[in-house]
Amino acid sequence: MAFEVPAVDITAYVQGGTVDDKAAVARAIDAACTEVGFIQILGHGIPREILQGLAEAMDEFFSLDLATKKGYRTPPEINRGYSPPKSESLSLSLGVESASRMNDFFEAFNIGATQADYPGADVDPVNYAENLWPDAAPGFEPRVTAYFTEARRVAETMTDIFADALGLPGDFFDGYTDHSLDVLRMNNYALPPGTVDLDGDLTGMGEHTDYGIVTVLWADQVRGLQVLAADGSWNDVSPADDALLINLGDVTARWTNERWMSTLHRVKPPIIDGTIERRRSAAYFHDGNVDALIETLPSCVSAEHPNLYDPVTVGEHIAAKLAGSRAGVRNAGATREAARVTAAASA
Repeated sequence: MAFEVPAVDITAYVQGGTVDDKAAVARAIDAACTEVGFIQILGHGIPREILQGLAEAMDEFFSLDLATKKGYRTPPEINRGYSPPKSESLSLSLGVESASRMNDFFEAFNIGATQADYPGADVDPVNYAENLWPDAAPGFEPRVTAYFTEARRVAETMTDIFADALGLPGDFFDGYTDHSLDVLRMNNYALPPGTVDLDGDLTGMGEHTDYGIVTVLWADQVRGLQVLAADGSWNDVSPADDALLINLGDVTARWTNERWMSTLHRVKPPIIDGTIERRRSAAYFHDGNVDALIETLPSCVSAEHPNLYDPVTVGEHIAAKLAGSRAGVRNAGATREAARVTAAASA
């Protein structure tokens, strides 16, 4: 059977549909999360002009010269600002590679939720750091901020659907996300000639799972994103017209005892005429409160499906993953995900 990412129209949740309409959407999301872990959503309600503004903002920043862009770097523990090519290795977030070489050929810029976004919460200045806005790209901040607001709304809508799909109270996620550690990562794969050696096995972004609850992904309709199927095969995925891609993170896999999976994915950008074909994406990570304790849902544990995970806070989990991807420290706590990567490599 051919691999396919299901498409689900979530209009009923965005525009206030009937109980029956919402129930149909929740069933479709449950099936997609159980069988694939990636979803294409339509009816998300983000205006086209805001999506176009995001693309224009990314073009404005990434077209700057490398020296200017490097002026917006931050230390590895601050998940903000610019990441140049070969400064990260996403596969190390799973503990897959034994060497701590940084080998992912993409550049990125991160913004996220700050202390000011949660005035009533006691949050620390590292995880909720101030954003570093590039003054060399004056149109960047307003356009990116507009998209960030919309992507947050979509992510929160998805958790409403998740609650219904899992038979949980409608406000279940509220206590885990009222100061959610949210980050928007904008990625660019159009690297200048001579930046990398094109050796025939170029990795744009290594195999990884996302860290938190849910990811909202905008992407060009250009080949490169690959998703690991249940049979161990890697499959190309690109969004349909007007669709956003949704995938689950590790926190949700832990909550559901892997009833829903955080699907492994990677980026292998195509090489056209000796250089990387231009590809852009923007991933909004809705990760949950940094101090939220994640414990397996009792409804997802049984004699046939014993509990696979010990309790962990969102902050502890994400710190281990970021230490791998950004600081080159192999994550020894991701054995289940690493095993899936190893099995896929030998398939």
